[in-house]
Parts: sequence; C-alpha cells; structure tokens
Amino acid sequence: MLASLLEGQQSVLAPRGPVAAEIAQTAWVLFAGAAAIFAIVLALALFAGFARREWAGQLSEHVLIVGGGIVLPVVVLCVLLAWALLRFADLPLASASERLLAIRVTGEQWWWRVEYLDANGQRDFAAANEIRIPAGRPVELRLESADVLHSFWVPALAGKLDMIPGRTNRLRVRADAPGEFRGQCAEYCGGPHALMALHVIASDPEAFERWVAAQRAPGREPAVALHERGRALMLAHCAVCHTVRGTAAAGERGPDLTHFGSRRSIGAGLAPVNAGTIASWIASGQHLKPGNLMPEFAAFSGAELHALAAYLENLQ
Repeated sequence: MLASLLEGQQSVLAPRGPVAAEIAQTAWVLFAGAAAIFAIVLALALFAGFARREWAGQLSEHVLIVGGGIVLPVVVLCVLLAWALLRFADLPLASASERLLAIRVTGEQWWWRVEYLDANGQRDFAAANEIRIPAGRPVELRLESADVLHSFWVPALAGKLDMIPGRTNRLRVRADAPGEFRGQCAEYCGGPHALMALHVIASDPEAFERWVAAQRAPGREPAVALHERGRALMLAHCAVCHTVRGTAAAGERGPDLTHFGSRRSIGAGLAPVNAGTIASWIASGQHLKPGNLMPEFAAFSGAELHALAAYLENLQ
C-alpha cells in the first residue's frame, strides 16, 4: 500500500535521480526524527497527566525546562542543518571537464518555453511544455522567466528552484533510467497557475539522439489536401504568434509548433495531443484553461477546425 502511494505521478518520495534521492533520504531522516520527538512529547504528556503528583512535579524543574526546551532543540536543528548542507555540497553530478547538455527553460504565463542549446550556448531548436533528456547523463537546465516569478519543480528529479525575471538560475538534473516525470510550477504566477504543468521524458541516449535529429528538421510537409488547407489556415491566423520551421510562420509569442504533433500534451499538461483536443483548444481554450492568453477562434467552422487540427497533429 505504501509503495503504491509513493509511486504517484508527482511524488517527492519516489526519486529517479541523485538529487531527488538525497532530498528523499533527508525527508525520511526528518520524518523519523519528528516521529521520535512526537513520541517523547506524548510520553511526557501522559506521564504528567497520569503519574503520581510527586513524580510528575519533577518535570517542572529548571534543568529539564532549559535542557529540553532550549538546548535540545538548538542542538538537534544545528546537527540536522549541518548534515544536510554537507550532503548536498558533495553531491556528484558531473565532472568539471564533462560537457553538459544545456537546455534553457523559460516560464511564461502559463506555459514552458524549452530551448535546446548548442555548444556555443545558442538556440539549436525549440519545444514547449516538455523536456527530453538522455537517461544516465547529467543535464544543465538554465531557468528563466519571461514575465513574473515562477518556480520549476520536478520532484522525481530535483527540488524546487525559482525562475526570476532578469536572472538565470542553473539546475543540474540526471535521470537514473528512462521514464516520464511530471513537473509543476510551484510558485503562484496568477491566473491558471494550477494548470501549468510539464513533463520530463528521459530516454536511452541513442533514442534521444534520434529524437534530437528529428527535432532539428523543419515541420512535416502536408500529406493530403486536408493538411494543405490546415496549413493555409495556420499561416493566416496563427503565424503572428507561433513558429513552424520551414514555413512563413515565425511568431515568438507562443510555443514553437514545428513538431507539435509529437508532444504528449496540449495546454501545458492539460490534455493529450490528438485532433479532438487540438480542435477544442483552438475553438474554446478559455473553457479548458480559463485565463490563458491564447485567443479563441470560435468563428471557425467545423470543417476549418478539422483541417487545422489535422495539420497540427501531422507535425510530428
């Protein structure tokens, strides 16, 4: 039963990387210490309430009050703080000479801009709302904010780190094995903050390199006339805000859609990507995620929505 609870979709007690493992171990030590202290306090309370008066009166002596109420908490808290700082200071993630894969993650209201960087720190290609990494290799996440204070938190891999406007915070993570890990903005950022999720997907290094090669390619060409019509609608109505590499769409305000169809979710973890959810998001996104900044296109006919959704789903 306990194991099933710990293996939840977003549990701090189900670590899948070295940083998260250290946090989980520290948590268990604190839980054990808190349980021991609670047991001692409960025993003393029972003793004071039910023991003979002359025995219970010993608890009011000056030495016990100072020792148990001041000295003991100070010593215990200082020891725990020093222990935790020493453990995290020595946490190995990468050698000084190892070149890390760098990914810039920018928190925006209310989604995640993800940019994979080349060896010179320049953008190689962009994605949104999910981060792909190679399992077993450390990765450096460069965390930024485009508007307000956000907080990046994927508990299976690491602790929380704030994303502050005008500043870049760096977080090194490593997934021990392939898997999918849910994350969440952990700092209230207004509006639909609670619906600002993301997924980190770790795959074996060979599969990751294949994925990178595919992401560098331009958007897939329309396969049928329906997709052709959808692309025309996208260029006419969406190109100001979105990019699809290989087309005239070069907007930067919203997520890059070049390989949108290959992503796991729409609306920052809101729903799986398929033609139905894409059409619903375009026509009535405010009902799905109230307060999001994308305008609704309720004036589209059913045939237009079908064509546009089919084209976007085809962008694998």
